Amino acid sequence: MRRLLHICWLLWFVIVPLRGQTTLQPQLGEPLTGDSIIHNVVASADWYARIVGDYRADLYVKGHFKAYRRNILLRVVPSMFRFDKGVKDYIIESKNEVHYSAPDIYDVKVQALTGTFRRNNGEVGNAMKYFNMNIYSNDLLPDKLISPFTSNGHRYYYYILDSIFTERTPVEYKVLLVPRYKSNQLVNGYVTVRDRSWTVSEGYMAGQVDQVKFKVRVKMGAEGSEMYLPQRIDVKMLFNFIGNKIGADYTALYTYKDIKLSGSLPETLPRKRDYNLSDLYRLSVNTDTTNTHIANMDTLRPIPLTGIEKRLYDVFAEREEYRRNTPPEPKSKSRVFWGEVGDMLISDYTFRFNDLTSVKFYPLLNPLQLRYSHSNGVSYVQRFKYNQYYANGRSLYVSPRIGYYFRHKEFYWRCDADFTYYPEKLGRITLHMGNGNRIYSNEVVDRLDLPSDSVLDFNKLKLDYFKDLYVQLSNDIEITNGLLLSVGLSYHRRTLVDKVNLYNPDLQQYLSGKLRDTYSSFAPRIRVEWTPGQYYYMDGHRKVNLYSHYPTFSVDWERGIQGVFGSSGKYERIELDMQQKFRFGGIRYLSYRVGCGAFTDQEDMYFVDFFNLRRNNLPDDWNDDLGGTFQLLDSRWYNWSNKYVRGHVSYETPFLVFRHLRKYVNLIESERLYGGVLLMPRLLPYIELGYGIGTHIFDCAAFVSFVNGKYESFGCKFAFELFR
Repeated sequence: MRRLLHICWLLWFVIVPLRGQTTLQPQLGEPLTGDSIIHNVVASADWYARIVGDYRADLYVKGHFKAYRRNILLRVVPSMFRFDKGVKDYIIESKNEVHYSAPDIYDVKVQALTGTFRRNNGEVGNAMKYFNMNIYSNDLLPDKLISPFTSNGHRYYYYILDSIFTERTPVEYKVLLVPRYKSNQLVNGYVTVRDRSWTVSEGYMAGQVDQVKFKVRVKMGAEGSEMYLPQRIDVKMLFNFIGNKIGADYTALYTYKDIKLSGSLPETLPRKRDYNLSDLYRLSVNTDTTNTHIANMDTLRPIPLTGIEKRLYDVFAEREEYRRNTPPEPKSKSRVFWGEVGDMLISDYTFRFNDLTSVKFYPLLNPLQLRYSHSNGVSYVQRFKYNQYYANGRSLYVSPRIGYYFRHKEFYWRCDADFTYYPEKLGRITLHMGNGNRIYSNEVVDRLDLPSDSVLDFNKLKLDYFKDLYVQLSNDIEITNGLLLSVGLSYHRRTLVDKVNLYNPDLQQYLSGKLRDTYSSFAPRIRVEWTPGQYYYMDGHRKVNLYSHYPTFSVDWERGIQGVFGSSGKYERIELDMQQKFRFGGIRYLSYRVGCGAFTDQEDMYFVDFFNLRRNNLPDDWNDDLGGTFQLLDSRWYNWSNKYVRGHVSYETPFLVFRHLRKYVNLIESERLYGGVLLMPRLLPYIELGYGIGTHIFDCAAFVSFVNGKYESFGCKFAFELFR
């Protein structure tokens, strides 16, 4: 019910005031063109952003859903409605009160919510994001659609003047929006623009995001203050996925009670830089008095139901009456058991014990969790999530995950737990435990008698590998905005994989008799992370970081201490890191990361295991697996040297190599360039270059590597990204 509730009231996001004032008038005798009209609309953005200071409105939302075709694979789609057997058509209605105050402060009260879904925890095609679409923003959907009204929109769209309505007052122009390339990140449609004020009176846009084809029509107010606000929004969606076809049609109507214009008065503008953007992100929703009785909606809806919609309610009432009067069909215990097992294998489930506690299970047999890389082969990762919320923004989050690498025949597990006790200052206690990468000790490395300029072939070296079991406990707190301090403890217990070598006298003599089957290390750890100019907002008591125009700097220090919990290794590790991500217009990104690290003051046998330079065995997504990781480099190099310097850079854009081939490959949503360099003994340098594409179904990339100026290897990486 909560998701349906959000679907219904989030439509108000589109009523953000329309924007603009500076205009570009044609010269005397110069005809008005589609380009000049859209230029005036774009130039008008900032003015109308502040013109509405306050309003109150009633918002009515009606949705009609139809399951044209569906099969068992629909159950692997996250957050999809659970449809009743044999029922194809559904309806939902909502009546809301909205109060807006500048700048972007909203208070929403859901008065009534009704529908014919029996299990209402779901949606079709993530409908909420379409209601959050602002026709004047640079990207209509974050990281998905490039707006025709972005400042460099002429690179992606043709603007064609289709009609001039001289009989209207003021004169209106209909401008067609035609994509220059065939791409799922561009929309097509039209806008009708009023002369002189350059405000939009009507807009229509169609396109596709992931598996959803959509059509959005916005009708703005006709006169007075309402001309700056939408009056009606119609959204049509069609979801297609492996034989499943689900349609959803939404209609939203606004009835404004009171609109107050404020303009851009000097006293309303900020006088100094404030990184707290809570006023721009504040949202209050009151659902305590929501009425869910169908009969109550008859007195609230501004437009009558159609005959088909009335019939949907009648049929739903008949079904519910039949269920109440008909005893359920008895099922054998084995049938119930195997039915539940089948659900767990192919469906994701979120169990909500109450409004504050939830457990999420992902499908156990989910091919979308498979991924491939040149260095690791095929792997499979599975996750679970537990969330518990307390008063004043405190929360507990637990996320176990498991993974298996088929090439290496290695099983990995990890459990991350965070207890947030001081959400205003990001204060939390974190616990991480699991089994890390298999690793070899420095003793073997130091005693290898190899030429200093030779490149190692690890497959020819007889290294003794150790399994790693680790526990990390830390306390994080924000000292001041952007400055995060983490103080904790790290414990590793490393056990020899092949214990036969313990009884090899030649090897024991080679290692001076130091080889044991188990080594432990205990180390206090301090990490300082600083992001200058960190923007954020407060969600109640919880602080949410947004972005910064500056890099994030970090220093990570760890000191091994002997004699604590059987610890035998003494060492000191320090790492420096700097990273940043830039965003440009048209959904383009440039990111970089540079860093260095070293182990010093070593005694006894120790293990080179850096924090910032390592193979991530259980990544969350594609980007998580790329940050600070080399795709073709043998993971054993990460433990070879006690010092390193490395750098990474990546660039992502919707149009690059395949710009002129989108007619045939419009599935591609982004293209990426990768570059990385690593400096350590025997790798002077190691260079890795790559090119990749991203789609809503999968991501893939190809990489080539060079060692000491010579070609080394070529390989690919592939991962499913569907529904992530």
